[in-house]
Amino acid sequence: MTTEDQPPLPPLGGQSVDSALDEPRLVSETGVEARVAAIVEPALLDLGYRLVRVRMTGMNGATLQIFAEKADGTMSVEDCETASNVISPLLDVDDPIGKPYTLEMSSPGMDRILVRRSDFVRWSGFEAKLELAVPVHGRKRFRGWLTGVADDKGGLHLLQALEDGTKDIEFPLDGVAEARLVLNEALIREALKAGKS
Repeated sequence: MTTEDQPPLPPLGGQSVDSALDEPRLVSETGVEARVAAIVEPALLDLGYRLVRVRMTGMNGATLQIFAEKADGTMSVEDCETASNVISPLLDVDDPIGKPYTLEMSSPGMDRILVRRSDFVRWSGFEAKLELAVPVHGRKRFRGWLTGVADDKGGLHLLQALEDGTKDIEFPLDGVAEARLVLNEALIREALKAGKS
């Protein structure tokens, strides 16, 4: 696939993005991660942040990763420290994990996961990997450029056409299992530009 097949990047400043802190997430956790999310999400909202994702890993002992951001998508080191100082005692009291762990508070990063409708609007024109809970065109996994949101559906211009020649798909936002931006030059340029403003 050549870059000519990539749709032009839209001007992000002109897009309508719902930046409400309480905008619901499309993807939610299960098990221990869901219990942690239920504890930390209200506290994050009170601080002016919104929860992006909770992930528990077993690498190097148990690690609890909490990804959060402000409504504008930013999250500084100081913000992470503030949130961690409030969340840590709440988790100590409720003890949803039941064993020793390391807490890591973080921003979603450049190659962030997309968890809200506004994420799909904000990052329209950027490359993403998409996994759906229910197949579309007989597949669950896709890669291409986000083309925006209409009603409750997102769009993707595929990196490679499907066997029948389909290059553009629509998918139900509530059927997204995981969506993540692809780290590439366009995304790095956007991050550098945002860092200067």
